[in-house]
Amino acid sequence: MNEDIYKIRYVKLHFTAELIQDTTMPKYKASALRGGMGEMLLRANCIRDRNCEMCDFESECIVRRTMYSQMEIRPAFMTAEVSVGYVIECGNHHEDFKAGDRLDFNLILFGKTIVYFSQFLNAFYALGMQGIGKEKSRFRIISVKNSGQRPIMEENNIYMKEYEILSLGDYITYRKRQLQKEPPQGIIRFQSPLSMKYNKEIMTKFQPKALLEGICRRLYILACFEGIHTDPDEIRSHFLERLPEVLNEQHYFVQIRRYSNRKDAAMYLKGIEGSLTLQEIRKELLDLLLAGELIHIGSNTSFGFGKYRLL
Repeated sequence: MNEDIYKIRYVKLHFTAELIQDTTMPKYKASALRGGMGEMLLRANCIRDRNCEMCDFESECIVRRTMYSQMEIRPAFMTAEVSVGYVIECGNHHEDFKAGDRLDFNLILFGKTIVYFSQFLNAFYALGMQGIGKEKSRFRIISVKNSGQRPIMEENNIYMKEYEILSLGDYITYRKRQLQKEPPQGIIRFQSPLSMKYNKEIMTKFQPKALLEGICRRLYILACFEGIHTDPDEIRSHFLERLPEVLNEQHYFVQIRRYSNRKDAAMYLKGIEGSLTLQEIRKELLDLLLAGELIHIGSNTSFGFGKYRLL
């Protein structure tokens, strides 16, 4: 297998926001943050009334470069635009907030999307002034920190020397050091909904083969995004030679309603949450599972879907 797939670059940004008012926010905030971010990018940059099909500046469009960056190598199975270059995470499911309360969320940028930090930062700043959710909950960004919790933005000052560009291999090494202190028990716990198909049907329970294939697929897509030449069948055969046995599995169905400004319609994002316990995790499989923690798997990853943690 081409080990260059672990050279996929990323930056993980930890945002801290402060609520400006007493308010009620959506339970699943990653979806609201993603939708609001896209709207702010369009408001600030679109010069052709959002008519993308007729736009003569499409190749230079900053919104497309941030939200739908072009693949360096386009996989044959990708027939539509997908958001590959970023992931939004927010594990805070509280709904009632007081003025002064804080909200933390993460933005992970991959590959060439890394250079557009200022666009994303400005979009979240503008979104805070506009507000998210039905109550237009307003907030202000008070800090942005890197993976080592060192400030990149604090008190309106930018410190780009702390903008830490890492690789997938760096993340795997970091997590292995953590797991040396507490060896993995084979428990995979999903911290956000997983939306994935198995045998052409939406998965209603965790299937280990589908999960591992999902990580392989996501790795291959990100490698193509970075322009790294690799064989998807080789990746699959390397990791799926011997599937682990599932000792225990718990799951429940989740449905998230969101409003799409682009389509001017309400949409429902569906998935499952829960956990499963694997009997054995061999070395190669450990690397794959740790990579999947960072990159997310399945559909709707830009909305924070498909996040899990190996316990």
